[in-house]
Amino acid sequence: MREPSRPPTFSAEQLEKARDLAQRVLAGERRAVARAISLVEDGDALSAEVVSRLYECTGRARTIGLTGPPGVGKSTLLSGMIRECRAQGLSVGVVSVDPSSPFTQGAVLGDRIRLSEHFLDPGVFIRSMGTRGHLGGLAEATLQAALVLDAAGKDVVFVETVGVGQSEIEVASIVDTVVLALMPGSGDSIQALKAGVMEIPDIIVVNKKDHPAADVTYNEIRGILALNDHRGGWEAPLLTTNALTGEGVAEVWEQIAAHQEYLRAEGHLDRRRGENLEKEVLALSVREVERWLERRIGQDPRLDSVLEEVRARRLDPLSAVRHVLKDVLDISA
Repeated sequence: MREPSRPPTFSAEQLEKARDLAQRVLAGERRAVARAISLVEDGDALSAEVVSRLYECTGRARTIGLTGPPGVGKSTLLSGMIRECRAQGLSVGVVSVDPSSPFTQGAVLGDRIRLSEHFLDPGVFIRSMGTRGHLGGLAEATLQAALVLDAAGKDVVFVETVGVGQSEIEVASIVDTVVLALMPGSGDSIQALKAGVMEIPDIIVVNKKDHPAADVTYNEIRGILALNDHRGGWEAPLLTTNALTGEGVAEVWEQIAAHQEYLRAEGHLDRRRGENLEKEVLALSVREVERWLERRIGQDPRLDSVLEEVRARRLDPLSAVRHVLKDVLDISA
């Protein structure tokens, strides 16, 4: 890439602040954890220095992704699983990815009322993050936020996604275990099958088991699972819960623990985490190149010329990409 962006340079004072903040995160200081995540979410250049100092102390927490359509009761189910963890003496970190306000870019559902019972628990840290227009159901900074919570010593880190359909598949790229929650009578199971989402979860939960259509939905999903090839020998269990009453929640946590043990016993955990990190590096690289190109519009005659040819329909988009790679980025396709 021509004229690559240089790594940010920091003053001695800034480096000292980053070092101090990282040390306080490692000590589990709540205000420091909140500050570090804010830096990450805001895209502050100093966040890279902080995360870099924390990174070697990560990889200890169990990471669980909770995904599913809106209204299925993910937050209530998550609250129940937090109770299970705390009953076992496990500390918990939560990153809840919410839709963003189009005006403030803040998390619309940031209050997370159903998680409010855990707000005062010193063993639980909950952070809502807005997607800020990112279509994958995950904020771009989600992985970095999870790393901060991991470094802070949390035993379990949950990532709860916004619930926007097929793009929820992205959650599988940053966690060890994916839990998919579905609701009876909504047609979610069929839509999930169409979107390929049913190939992603390690555990499937039909919530609101007291719903009249719960048995029908359960049998539909069981039939879909019978058609799927099982990844790596793990057969995704199908469970039913009533998150409001807590019925079945303990069984969900037991299956999460069983899946984690399976990954370790079969030697899949390190491989899965390594693959997830590789995907994240590539995804972040693509986003950084996109931002670099956007900044070059109106400044680089070569890029502007290619875009003008496309607008005039003298050059198709795919051919334009080849020109951008070769003439602007110096990459031989």
